[in-house]
Amino acid sequence: MNGRVRIGSRRGLRGVSARLAAGVLAVLVAAGACSAVRQSAAPAPLLILVSFDGFRWDFMDRVPTPALDRLAAAGVRAERLIPAFPTKTFPNHYTVVTGLYTEHHGIVANNIVDPALEDRFGLRNRSAVQDPRWWHGEPIWRTAQRQGRVAAPFFWPGSEAPNDGQHAAHWRPYDGSVSHEERVDQVLALLDLPPTERPAFATVYFSDVDDAAHRFGPDARAQVDAAVQRVDAALGRLITGLEERGLWDQAHLLVTSDHGMIGTPPDQVIVLDDYVDLEIAKVIDWAPVLAVWPKPEDVEEVYQSLSGAHPHLTVYRKAEIPDGWHYRDSPRIAPIVGLLDGGWRVTSRAYLELRGGRLSLGDHGYHHELEEMGALFVASGPGLRRGETVPPFSNVHLYELMCHLLDLEPAPNDGSLEAVSHLLRDGG
Repeated sequence: MNGRVRIGSRRGLRGVSARLAAGVLAVLVAAGACSAVRQSAAPAPLLILVSFDGFRWDFMDRVPTPALDRLAAAGVRAERLIPAFPTKTFPNHYTVVTGLYTEHHGIVANNIVDPALEDRFGLRNRSAVQDPRWWHGEPIWRTAQRQGRVAAPFFWPGSEAPNDGQHAAHWRPYDGSVSHEERVDQVLALLDLPPTERPAFATVYFSDVDDAAHRFGPDARAQVDAAVQRVDAALGRLITGLEERGLWDQAHLLVTSDHGMIGTPPDQVIVLDDYVDLEIAKVIDWAPVLAVWPKPEDVEEVYQSLSGAHPHLTVYRKAEIPDGWHYRDSPRIAPIVGLLDGGWRVTSRAYLELRGGRLSLGDHGYHHELEEMGALFVASGPGLRRGETVPPFSNVHLYELMCHLLDLEPAPNDGSLEAVSHLLRDGG
């Protein structure tokens, strides 16, 4: 427990309910009714969180997706899920499992500099990815572990770093070569363990859609739709495995994505060194959110050089970043932050030459309320409504939702169970 008390909440009544239940159980035992009690006992909570990286909210409507369709019919689907800013992979995966905005959990971009640590974070920097100093807050697998549950966050950003000195019971370093079948089967194998050893929480991650949409653009139907169908087939394998184990009606299965995707035409590129000296500007993270770290004495000069430099690039001093972004309260946020309009890219002339003028045809990271950045959310389970589509909501609330479904007391976070109570069968 983390010391939070919710006066008058359903959680606040659990101690009383437990004492009453204990008294009733004693009477039943005395009457020789133990077997009836065991048969009526509720199954242990189980929640599996699936990530389809880069799966835009509307992709499942472009091509047959029988597994997702079945999940939606059995549960709830959001019109779209609103990511946290910036709409990047690591920041949003970690927001989902902590309920914290990026400014509070510390993963403010895919590439980060921390002046206090005098170090850099990057997706391909294995030592940084596994360094707990970068990952603030409490992910749900740690919440579960603190409260006596077993967790298996496979391939989820943040799971490779110990939290509060501990890893989850089951985890493994990310390995993109692991097949879809093995990813699903490693979770199903753990569900075959005795109930006291079986995970209450597990994750599965797939990158196919993100990879295809970056390379070919989100409107490349052949490549992106094929990726959509591959991950849907993996979901179907998971559902079949749950059915075979008699867990389909007991488990909560949440399928989501970290962000959407937008096309980036080759002619919508800003060459930054046309406007500012990159030796002075010191860009740490690029399109579509610029993180610019000049020396303190150069901040105003660089800001003035970039402000108004291009009509599709808006530049902010850190203190002037809009409140709704929840993107100011961290020493890891750059002194100057630039945001591109949807579909625009920014790069350097040297990088363009290195790539022969070719950049990816799809991207994300733009404003979190841009429709194309909207993510997927489809879920089913005994605690969720059935066959309903709900309006868009923010992914920062998913941690509170998952804690509720797992009967866990959440750690302090930025989300709200009330904000997603309309997803619940009992209204929360």
